[in-house]
Order: sequence, then C-alpha cells, then structure tokens
Amino acid sequence: QVQLVESGGGLVQAGGSLRLSCTTSGRTISSFNMGWFRQAPGKEREFVSGISWNGASISYADSAKGRFTISVDSAKNTVYLQMNSLEPDDTAVYYCAARSRSSIVLRDSSPYDYWGQGTQVTVSS
Repeated sequence: QVQLVESGGGLVQAGGSLRLSCTTSGRTISSFNMGWFRQAPGKEREFVSGISWNGASISYADSAKGRFTISVDSAKNTVYLQMNSLEPDDTAVYYCAARSRSSIVLRDSSPYDYWGQGTQVTVSS
C-alpha cells in the first residue's frame, strides 16, 4: 500500500522560508512522478510544482518560479519543496501527490493516484 506523509508546514512571516517534505512508503519514490499542490480556503486545488521520476523534467507554477525549488532524495524516498520569499498569498494546505512514471510533468491533479494528508502553511504579513 502506497502512503505519502508530508511534514514541514507551519507559521512564518512574509519573506521567510519553509521546506516541505513528503516521504513515500510502499514503493520507492523512483516509481513515481511527484507533484506538490496547494489549496487555500475557498479556492480550488492548484498545481505548485512537479518533478518526473528521474528528475529530468521539472515544472513550476508561475507563482512559484524563482521562489520555490522541488528536489528528490531517492535514498530517503523523499521529495522536498523549498519555499523562499513566502508571501501571504502562499497560505494554503500543501499536498504532495504521486502518479505513474512519465517523462511529462502534469499540472492537472486528476492523474495523480496517491495523495498525502496535507500540511498547513500560513504566512503572516
């Protein structure tokens, strides 16, 4: 059974940084393309960043470009999202997700088969 467990959320002031982690169990992370999504209150879930199974393809939402960095540590079966220069608009529940291996990083949430429980990120102004 595949499980994704996120950690690293919290409360931070605008301009600060957080690093989110998501560890897979049940199958090695190299079995998947990984994605980070977020959902703010009253808004739809949106794509933040994604990485292909071999790291060859990486994608960022426009809102994340230049501020967020996605990376994978295969030895730890963990994907990270380093978030710098955080803004109040980044406040949301952040979810990691996994889908079958592909050379393409998809931004639509529906193809992702496995989801973590979410971790809250709150950025104060």
